[in-house]
Amino acid sequence: MSLGVFSLVTAEFLPASLLTPLAEGLDISKGAAGQAVTVTAFVGLLTSLSISVLVRGIDRRWVLMGFSVLLIISNLIVASAPGLVALLLGRVLMGMALGGFWTLSIATLMRLVPEPAIPRALSIMFMGVSAATVFAVPVGSYLGALIGWRGVFLAATGLGVLALLVQALTLPPLPAQGKARLAILFEVLGRPGIGIGMFAVLLLFAGHFTFFTYIRPFLENVTGVGVDGVTAILFGFGLANFAGTYLIAFVIQRSLRLALIMLPLVLAALALVMSMFGGIPAMDALMIALWGLIFAGVPVSWSTWITRALPDQAEAGGGLIVAAINFAIAAGAGLGGGLLELSGPRGVFFVSGLILIAAVLTVVFGVKNQEDKG
Repeated sequence: MSLGVFSLVTAEFLPASLLTPLAEGLDISKGAAGQAVTVTAFVGLLTSLSISVLVRGIDRRWVLMGFSVLLIISNLIVASAPGLVALLLGRVLMGMALGGFWTLSIATLMRLVPEPAIPRALSIMFMGVSAATVFAVPVGSYLGALIGWRGVFLAATGLGVLALLVQALTLPPLPAQGKARLAILFEVLGRPGIGIGMFAVLLLFAGHFTFFTYIRPFLENVTGVGVDGVTAILFGFGLANFAGTYLIAFVIQRSLRLALIMLPLVLAALALVMSMFGGIPAMDALMIALWGLIFAGVPVSWSTWITRALPDQAEAGGGLIVAAINFAIAAGAGLGGGLLELSGPRGVFFVSGLILIAAVLTVVFGVKNQEDKG
């Protein structure tokens, strides 16, 4: 599962690291090439809400392997794309694979490990995301200079083939369970505490992406570092994120509620402090590394919350949380862009902190009916 996540998220991040050569190679604008990211998130959102219905009755082992096949086809299409249409087609398949895999991943892990081991299993799976965060952008840029952007996507195809082979060898049969219809999503959303929990997820991820999408303008214009400094600071973020994914399991085993409250509270403090006092390279680098360490625990914590709040409908819960995150990505990035024009990077970080405080208050006063167990 971790290798599957690693191959998917690496391919998801590649357009960001190869945007300029990709645009030049296809003779399109950078803005048009950037739509490869937008279409992936949009299709991922739609897939997350519908995949359980579309694959009802099918063994989940075959479904997960099917997503790896979609990943392979997607990368091959992008690698050989003659223009924008083929590029977007490949990224549509990428969005289907990404949204579908994330939706089913939580429920799959619940069936692969005993209940007390779920937080640790989630941490291991999310290490694939952290590894891709460290790996995709710098390595993608480096390889792009050596073998071209098409060669990088061919290499990502090989990674997808490896994930498919490992899944075929290791995943046991996983017959479909429970009901699969769109009405289940609304039924689950109407359960006590679930709707407000999803709203907290939306706020938390919107706060994060308002911050993280515009971290480079902050580092360049406020901190005053160049390209090498930005690269080094973001590499530190990735390494800290990898460590945080491992460490959060220990916090969750002590108290899930503590994790749900403290993580966004610390992130809010970091955003507000950087907004008001940022500008010193060493201090900013440290706080961004802390952000990576703390934020790593967010998806693990909320995925664990899903397993405890919706043990009988984990697939539906996974679909809702993936949809909330994809919506938050678009909302956070869009809001931050407007704020950047109006008030500069400090204003973006300040509003990010306010959104994260709203997330903390939502958890404290709304998400209070789930008791720790396990």
